[in-house]
Amino acid sequence: MKTTYILSFNKLTMQDLAKVGGKNASLGEMIQKLTPLGVNVPGGFAITAGAYYDFLSYNELNNKIQVELDMLDRATLDNLPQVGARCRDLILKATFPEKVQRAIADAYYEFVAAEGKVATFAVRSSATAEDSPTASFAGQHDSFLNVSGLDNLLDAVQRCYASLFNDRAIKYRMDNGFDDMQVGQSVGIQLMVRADKGSAGVIFTIEPETGNKNLIYVTGAWGLGESVVQGAVNTDEFYLFKPAIEADKRSLIYSVLGNKQQMVVYGAGSGKNTTWKETPPALRDQYVLTDDEISTLGKWSLSIERHYDLPMDIEWAKDGLSGKLYIVQARPETVHSTNRELVLKEYKLSTRETPLLTGKAVGRSVVSGKVSIVKSLADGAKVEAGNIIVADITNPDWNALLKKAICIVTNKGGRTSHASIIARELGIPAVVGTMAATEKLVDGQEITVSCAGGDEGYIYNGKLNWEEKETTLQSIARTKTKPMFILADPQKALLYASYPNQGVGLLRMEFMISNSLQVHPMALIKYNELPDDKEKKQIDALTRHYIDKKQFFVDKLAQSIALVAAAFYPKEVIVRMSDFKTNEYAKLLGGRLFEQEEENPMLGFRGASRYYNERYREGFGLECAAIRKVRNEMLLTNVKVMIPFCRTVEEGKKVLDVMSSFGLERKKNDLEVYVMAEIPSNILLAAEFATLFDGFSIGSNDLTQLTLGLDRDSAIVSDLFNENDASVLYLIRRLIEVAHEHGVKVGLCGQAPSDYPDFARFLVECGIDSISFNPDALMRGIENIALAEAEVKVVFNT
Repeated sequence: MKTTYILSFNKLTMQDLAKVGGKNASLGEMIQKLTPLGVNVPGGFAITAGAYYDFLSYNELNNKIQVELDMLDRATLDNLPQVGARCRDLILKATFPEKVQRAIADAYYEFVAAEGKVATFAVRSSATAEDSPTASFAGQHDSFLNVSGLDNLLDAVQRCYASLFNDRAIKYRMDNGFDDMQVGQSVGIQLMVRADKGSAGVIFTIEPETGNKNLIYVTGAWGLGESVVQGAVNTDEFYLFKPAIEADKRSLIYSVLGNKQQMVVYGAGSGKNTTWKETPPALRDQYVLTDDEISTLGKWSLSIERHYDLPMDIEWAKDGLSGKLYIVQARPETVHSTNRELVLKEYKLSTRETPLLTGKAVGRSVVSGKVSIVKSLADGAKVEAGNIIVADITNPDWNALLKKAICIVTNKGGRTSHASIIARELGIPAVVGTMAATEKLVDGQEITVSCAGGDEGYIYNGKLNWEEKETTLQSIARTKTKPMFILADPQKALLYASYPNQGVGLLRMEFMISNSLQVHPMALIKYNELPDDKEKKQIDALTRHYIDKKQFFVDKLAQSIALVAAAFYPKEVIVRMSDFKTNEYAKLLGGRLFEQEEENPMLGFRGASRYYNERYREGFGLECAAIRKVRNEMLLTNVKVMIPFCRTVEEGKKVLDVMSSFGLERKKNDLEVYVMAEIPSNILLAAEFATLFDGFSIGSNDLTQLTLGLDRDSAIVSDLFNENDASVLYLIRRLIEVAHEHGVKVGLCGQAPSDYPDFARFLVECGIDSISFNPDALMRGIENIALAEAEVKVVFNT
């Protein structure tokens, strides 16, 4: 009897999917195949789909349920709630066949006896069509946590059966072409992990928003994982670099501390299995996982992905009593693994308005529509097609309702929340974790939502104008001249890495320092000497997790650089060391204590001159430490270094010596060091500079103004600024010739090649190796390069 209806997880593989559904089959597969590799999976057993079919037959429910389903208006779905409720009611009023109930009881008591204690279980639905590579059914069926006692267990199993006819599940089967009565319901009985006293979350073995395969994305919150899956909290986020996992090196490259305002714990005498409570402030300000634990989850996730040979969506939990980590579910990721994007759609919003709200962006588009605030399904009647649904969080019961929306905006949640997952499946944008959308927006308000800016999403008042451009990726020409990016914001790197490109020709360090760190590096080095004023209190708040304030600078800068490098890996990412002017450095927290006023900061204490000067040398050492950490510890050796505003050959030698003293030695571990060519002296002495550096990057703006001797920001003489001036072109041509004679590469960073096809043609004629563009100019720049290469080829052939 037991073998007909009950199968232990450790006896299951994916070959048993038809008997026990995708979720249970996957658990068995992992226990059998991945436990030997060290992956912890809680034990348990599956109640087979055969038990469900016998349950229906015993209660003569097949025809009765089919009659109800036949009454569904499949054109409008107006009566879906009534049809679903009647189907569920039929199941909930039925009784278990005695042989099924006895088999479940025997398995339950046997398992409890083996545990040697009163065990509690997670009772999870596992439909036979669930967790396939093309249809996940995630969130369609019900699961129940902290279930103890046989009567409660049987009740939970029956509710899992009923959930096969949740409104959302009926609609999902209809959308994906599944016959309602052909899908069976198995139920998994899994030993509970005491995450109520620990933490839990979700893992994607590819970056979920862009599908980037270099990264594993981990989210988590305190308490049971229900808060993360529902998207009810803003989670901690961790990005792990796969090649570092393979090499058993530091794989955590970037992390974000979420506020984790609520947590789900066991119910205490309230009649509920679980309950919500406020997360204590001390826990909110603490990551839910240690670095070692994150590393362990990364290794396990990569093993799971390799075993299934598919990108995976995984749920993890940490037992707060034992301290052990577990994988509690694993299913195929169903968005990027099945939909290969062949068309690049670019959106450009034309506005200078301040957004009403910001949050995490899901999708890449811009939409405009009227707000419909939804608190529960009772608000469903007011939602019209084309509305933007605004909610605290979304619920799987809303899936049919969400089909009407062109966008979703939520107060809470992250990229693995229900709102994010359903938005991706529907192909609509979403902005999650705005904190206050339901307070600041009102029903009927016209808003514009932009997810076109990478990681962050923006909500604006009113209907704004934007441009759309669609490009078929197969139509983009391949060029000998490398098209590369000029980037500043690391959080946009994952988006831009999916564009056609050959890497990053200029990653500006200044943006990362001013936005992510905000503190002058010398203020951290001299922290104990700072006056006890308002700025020091701000520094204390930013660095509160660090006893060694210098390490704050190194870690945060390393993370920003690493996120870009991992997104583009293995393509090269050239990081320009800091090039603030004194007036810009002074604006950083603590900066006014370490910077002098200069009459002309543009030509003053900047670039290479700072790095070996005692006023900043130790600050440069922190920059070098961050690069060293990225390359040596995180294995992102695609990172190269560029030195800005290097006035003389002697200065170049000094900088390289200082770098070497800080553990960044040119050529060691294949480190390449470039120099900006933005001063005429760099070109007049190009042969000498070429013996010191591995490449040149022409900064066309500075080179033009220093060649012509003018301030491009001066309205009086700005009309004389011209990158096409004969003197500038002469210097560029000469640099490329000399550099190539010495076997050194040359690139250019600037707007001109995208704005002026003739300038692009000139660079191609000179044989430049790469051209770097701002993201909004990349596609136009590639077009100009391709056209120029075609024309130059004709000229060369004549």
